[in-house]
Amino acid sequence: MDTGRIITYLRAFRVNQWLKNLVVFTAIIFSGQLFDIHTFSMCVYAFLVFCILSSASYLLNDIIDYPYDIKHPIKKKRPIAAGLITVPQATSTVFLMTLAALILSIFISIPFFLLSLAYILLHFFYSLYLKKQPVIDIFTISFSFMIRTFAGEIVSGFHIPIWLLLTIFYISLFMASVKRHAELVVQGKDTRESLGRYKTHLLDFLTYIFATATILAYSTYTYSPDAVSVTSLGVVSQHFPATETRKWMMITIPLVVYGIARYAQLLYERYEGERPEKVITTDVPLVITIFLWGVIVIGLIYVF
Repeated sequence: MDTGRIITYLRAFRVNQWLKNLVVFTAIIFSGQLFDIHTFSMCVYAFLVFCILSSASYLLNDIIDYPYDIKHPIKKKRPIAAGLITVPQATSTVFLMTLAALILSIFISIPFFLLSLAYILLHFFYSLYLKKQPVIDIFTISFSFMIRTFAGEIVSGFHIPIWLLLTIFYISLFMASVKRHAELVVQGKDTRESLGRYKTHLLDFLTYIFATATILAYSTYTYSPDAVSVTSLGVVSQHFPATETRKWMMITIPLVVYGIARYAQLLYERYEGERPEKVITTDVPLVITIFLWGVIVIGLIYVF
């Protein structure tokens, strides 16, 4: 296979969206086990399995969405819509990738295999039916994030605090609502079947609800005993014992609030929510906010 063909398939696999699969590392990051070699390697293995499964689901979605994608100013450039990959070729690739990923998942554990199977079945049903149902479609997207989060728990053996789990649930709903809003406003109802049943005021309402829920859930997590037990501030407490009882993870709340506000700003001022992976990796204020949040969290858990 020549280089051009490989690049075409990588575009069809949507490699840039593999970032979403990093959620499998949540359990080891917030349990203080990120630098445990065995645990980290198991999460990398799980990450690769879900990258294969997610790419298979994207291919299937593009096969089914072909009539809509050719009407879309951006999606019409995707390999299947542009005729660079035929439907039979894409179908066989979906089958082989799904089979390979499920076989690989068995070598981790049966529970991980079952979660991997549930993930791909959820996406298959999403592509065939669920994405046509308003509100249900965005909840399906959120459930796919939850499956990957639980998969991280299984491969690592570490528990994710309930309020952190709810934060992931709500923020994925928030981003899905923003995406639908951008699609409806910018492209209209012809590029996705479910958009015909959405109204902008409904999506505005959902965006407000899920943004608020995300902030409340994350704030509660930072205040909970789970965050305090990990954030021990061992070095600092040697000299300032009183700091041990303070809930230092709460200092990251303003960054989360600003990040959500900035994301909403990009939606309502520029309508850029249709491609969240591009917004997260290219908007400078948002990138800086995410970087600072990550540095502070890693510092609180692993350094101090």
